[in-house]
Amino acid sequence: MRPNIIFIMSDDHAARAISAYGGGLNNTPNLDRLANEGMRLDRCYVTNSICTPSRAAIMTGTYNHVNLVTTLDTHIDNRLPNVAKHLQQSGYQTAIFGKWHLGEGKAHEPTGFDQWAVIPGQGVYYDPVFIDRDGPKVHPGYVTDITTDMSIDFIKARDKERPFFLMCHHKAPHRHFVCDHKHEDMFEADLPLPDSFTDDYANRAAAAKEAKMRVRSDMTYEDLGLVQPEGGSEVGALLFEHPNVHMRKVPELKEGESVTLIDVKTGENFTFTDPKKLAEFKYQRYMKRYLRTVQSIDDNVGRLLDYLDEAGLADNTIVIYTSDQGFFLGEHGWFDKRFMYEESLQMPFLVRYPDGIKPGGISGKIAMNVDFAPTFLDYAGVPVPSYMQGTSMRPVFEGQAGEEWQDVAYHRYWMHKDVIHNAFAHYGIRTERYKLIYWYNEPLGQIGATSGDDPPEWELFDCGADPFELYNRAGDPEYGGIFRDMLEKLDAKMAEIGDVPEHNGAACRN
Repeated sequence: MRPNIIFIMSDDHAARAISAYGGGLNNTPNLDRLANEGMRLDRCYVTNSICTPSRAAIMTGTYNHVNLVTTLDTHIDNRLPNVAKHLQQSGYQTAIFGKWHLGEGKAHEPTGFDQWAVIPGQGVYYDPVFIDRDGPKVHPGYVTDITTDMSIDFIKARDKERPFFLMCHHKAPHRHFVCDHKHEDMFEADLPLPDSFTDDYANRAAAAKEAKMRVRSDMTYEDLGLVQPEGGSEVGALLFEHPNVHMRKVPELKEGESVTLIDVKTGENFTFTDPKKLAEFKYQRYMKRYLRTVQSIDDNVGRLLDYLDEAGLADNTIVIYTSDQGFFLGEHGWFDKRFMYEESLQMPFLVRYPDGIKPGGISGKIAMNVDFAPTFLDYAGVPVPSYMQGTSMRPVFEGQAGEEWQDVAYHRYWMHKDVIHNAFAHYGIRTERYKLIYWYNEPLGQIGATSGDDPPEWELFDCGADPFELYNRAGDPEYGGIFRDMLEKLDAKMAEIGDVPEHNGAACRN
């Protein structure tokens, strides 16, 4: 009997915010249930750490230079083949509910699905609009609950004679973080600061220091649940320059200054004269709002798992939980994603399939989001088409992935100096121990080219000896051989997948 497949994906959920990963930040018993009754992957990586390209890679099983969804503003051509179309053609009932983020309108709406209802753009947390074949409609309630309701209703109404493929895509915990009301009082105690929260970005590429993703200086009043005062630049810089943008960042303090901030819900005042204490206050506000938003995901994963038990579907249903990329939770002083540093690159990945996966497994094998589509097709007994560039993860799940298993993950981020985060363009590879990043910084002649003021740079990290990625070894003579080996692997991977390198011999001198 072919298995049912449920693919649950959240948005910006860091692995460290799932208790099964041992981060010590929160308690997620229902997500942990997937890990305990199935398998946890510790080296699952995104090929482009931003929402839209990641989703395109998952749907098509191809890298972004192939599916042409490289940025937030490049939407999928829904005439292209995708995994849902293949499953639908093979007899699966297919559905997607929740966040789509691959474009709207006839050219970009979901195809390959018998049923679909998706939120436009990022959507909102309360009383969200969902678009389906009949057009937009407001659904009263909290978006994570609503997405799960739609998913369970689809399973209940299915044709019981055929297997189903369901994509349950949560908006949460995407910025700006808004939790379910019932979780508003969670996480009263302060959370520990990450070891690298005060990172000074020494001995790193310029991209690390230039990024506008710092908790201490780049979060808005809305991010932190604070009242934005009336006024102009004196109350904080605009999130970005645009006539219709009015969100401002909570400013940093300089010595001798003070600031009073107001809780948007309770009206409580917080006055600061110490820049360090203000930065830590911002971190606590950010993390608690983020984790409260995560909690509803865990609740709703539990609802879905409970329904599978009640309906007698659990044993023959593959349930996967992941996020479209990782997220910085104060590491390096950052929030957001985009970068190839580990907290952003790593996707949480939990899978349960009682009929085919032993419980309690943990894998350190490398996997990528381009591997998801071939995996679904493999379990469904559908031939993996030649255009897909990923590899079925089934040998990993079943403990059969040996020394010949893939040892390189490839990542490329294209949105050089985006107007909000100022993240630099880069690409690179991750092996089980090392990471090589090339900050090519969008040379002249490329789409989105800049003035060329940012010279290319290399970073090499020994992730075994330096798990927080604080020491760039690209110029270290002791790592010269490793640099050359990693460069060969990068060139080979780019040749394999057909991506065109920006680096050359002159840029590679070490």
